[in-house]
Amino acid sequence: MEKDFRFSALLDIYSGLLTEKQTETLDYYYNEDYSLAEISELMDITRQGARDFIKRGEAVLLSAEERLRLCERFNALDEIRAKAADITMLNDRLSKNDEIRALAKEIISAADYIQNGEK
Repeated sequence: MEKDFRFSALLDIYSGLLTEKQTETLDYYYNEDYSLAEISELMDITRQGARDFIKRGEAVLLSAEERLRLCERFNALDEIRAKAADITMLNDRLSKNDEIRALAKEIISAADYIQNGEK
């Protein structure tokens, strides 16, 4: 079974939709990088049981992301934030325009607020 590490981000966002066992198993598998054998030993279940928890949990996470697109939106905000930082850097290097610097800072603040609820 090849690991798809986007599930780590999906788990951060949608873990509340999973059972406790699914969350624990996916956390061990994706965040702690444990093998199925290690997970089965830790959780006192079979290797197949660990795999089943992972597969069912992945299905829930994918279904939630397909409907809500929160991870996709967070990634877009990260891209916006990075581009605004690039604008700031280029402005500082080329023109040192205070208005451009202020606008880029506003964009970064807005992206932070949308993603984290913080200004």
